[in-house]
Amino acid sequence: MEGESKEQLSSVSNLVTVFENNRTPGAAPRVCKLEIEHHRPGCRAPPAAEPWKGPNPGETLEGPEPRTVSRRYLSSLKNKLSSGAWRKSCQPGTHPGPGTQEPEEKKIVQELLETEKAYVARLHLLDQVFFQELLTEARASKAFPEDVVRLIFSNISSIYQFHAQFFLPELQRRLDEWTTTPRIGDVIQKLAPFLKMYSEYVKNFERAMELLATWTDKSAPFQETITRIQGSEASGSLTLQHHMLEPVQRIPRYELLLREYVQKLPAQAPDQADAQKALDVIFSAAQHSNAAIAEMERLQDLWDVYQRLGLEDDIVDPSNTLLREGPVLKISFRRSDPMERYLFLFNNMLLYCVPKVIQVGAQFQVRTRIDVARMKVRELTDGEFPHSFLVSGKQRTLELQARSQEEMISWIQACQAAIDQIEKRNETFKAAVQGPEGDTQEPELQSGELGLRAPQWVRDKMVTMCMRCREPFNALTRRRHHCRACGYVVCAKCSDYRAELRYDGNRPNRVCLHCFTFLTGNVLPENKEDKRRGILEKESTTGSEQSLMCSFLQLVGDKWGKSGPRGWCVIPRDDPLVLYVYAAPQDMRAHTSIPLLGYQVTAGTQADPRVFQLQQSGQLYTFKAETEELRDRWVKAMERAASGWSPRGPNDGDLSD
Repeated sequence: MEGESKEQLSSVSNLVTVFENNRTPGAAPRVCKLEIEHHRPGCRAPPAAEPWKGPNPGETLEGPEPRTVSRRYLSSLKNKLSSGAWRKSCQPGTHPGPGTQEPEEKKIVQELLETEKAYVARLHLLDQVFFQELLTEARASKAFPEDVVRLIFSNISSIYQFHAQFFLPELQRRLDEWTTTPRIGDVIQKLAPFLKMYSEYVKNFERAMELLATWTDKSAPFQETITRIQGSEASGSLTLQHHMLEPVQRIPRYELLLREYVQKLPAQAPDQADAQKALDVIFSAAQHSNAAIAEMERLQDLWDVYQRLGLEDDIVDPSNTLLREGPVLKISFRRSDPMERYLFLFNNMLLYCVPKVIQVGAQFQVRTRIDVARMKVRELTDGEFPHSFLVSGKQRTLELQARSQEEMISWIQACQAAIDQIEKRNETFKAAVQGPEGDTQEPELQSGELGLRAPQWVRDKMVTMCMRCREPFNALTRRRHHCRACGYVVCAKCSDYRAELRYDGNRPNRVCLHCFTFLTGNVLPENKEDKRRGILEKESTTGSEQSLMCSFLQLVGDKWGKSGPRGWCVIPRDDPLVLYVYAAPQDMRAHTSIPLLGYQVTAGTQADPRVFQLQQSGQLYTFKAETEELRDRWVKAMERAASGWSPRGPNDGDLSD
């Protein structure tokens, strides 16, 4: 026995040497024919030329035509291996006779041996048939390079020689001698030095599939050789790609069988310790194999994304991880209808893209890249655009609309997860990204952030007058502009200033007088500092956030003149007896104010129940709410205000409660 052990170790050492030689860069995989003396008497040689009689266990053939392997098949490989479904058709070929009861652990070893025979037959087909015939054709016809063949099959020769010359005969011998030596744990432990062969094969698999597809289309002799072998009985009507998947999934199969073997072993079995050690080794190798498959999938998906984006140099980085992608709608600050856009969220950046109408190469054009570091995301409360959310980054701030509430929440959670990950890796940005999630009471940048990050721009239709000087806009002499620091809509006179903004690379940008003063430290002119506010100059934004009642109401009748068909009506908390009517929700000055004290409130008529009126001493104001429920709230609120009611504290509800 001692002589046999030394002989076996010598065989293993030879195989390791062969493998290490094959791993040398530029070296061609060689078929290592070990001397026949290394086989012990009684060991069965693998069926070298025997046709492979069936498909891979767990696979069913739908027809005689060869099937192709897809990326979906590769992506689901890990789940298939974990489910154990492949073993349903892999029962041992030998069964105990009637009246005999084989130990459970021996049945598992029999199953392992049977699947190993099928595996060695598959390896023989890959190495001795596909690889050798393609290599011979390359040397004879010169239609395709020999190096391409070697790159496709990687180190399959080393894997085949190990399993055919050592592992399969050793398993057969152990099963034949099971009565005297009921153990296989020590044999499987000797597999450990060869697991790195599988790592190399798995890492090269995706590249091999690409080369195989390329040269099948490029070279007719290459394709004819593969088609001829695939049509043979030995190939079992399966494609070369399917055969090449077998080594990728072999180690996880070892893990499943060995795990069951350990569970079936009696507590005091002599193989208990060795089998557990072998399981630990195989488990680590299976995890590494799954990780390699996942890494291949990640790099392939990443490359596909980069191709759709036009392979721009500043975004192509193999270390990036794609977290989420999908279409969204961009809420415009000028247009009334949202625009179709597309987002790619990586672990370190958010790409805001425009779909190309004519797709030549790239499918999207990158409009803005927003760094995840210091980015903020929150839900927006907007009745006109439901399912909307705000992404505020250093480079730009975007108002986006999702197709559903679930999709909006999913985007917010994905962005927040990326922000939290950046925060953990770099504590420097913690203060910038750890704001309260879902905070909807942040209408503008804090003063300390002016110029450091892109602001949220106020939409044009939300104001009818300059948000600084309160003068109404018109199409000719007073047009709308946006301050690049605070995002306010201002007139040309109030935005006729330039200041360097850090989020835009310290380039000068148009800013309003207020932001110019803050960013540059220059003192305001006295004639603008001392300007007195009129009675109607109560900001609508402040009134809306601190109001007792506010909403849009339709202004009915000639009483309103040219004020417009609709107004933003507010009863402020700090002025609870007055109704202010604005042209838009974020105007800085109301065009009408009505003292409600002493007015009579009349509900709607049967002709239109949404209408209600305010009347006092010949003064008559007619309003129309969007719903009857909103009309009832306004009627109740105005009745209480007309009676002189005012809130006693900040926690009092609105006037309609």
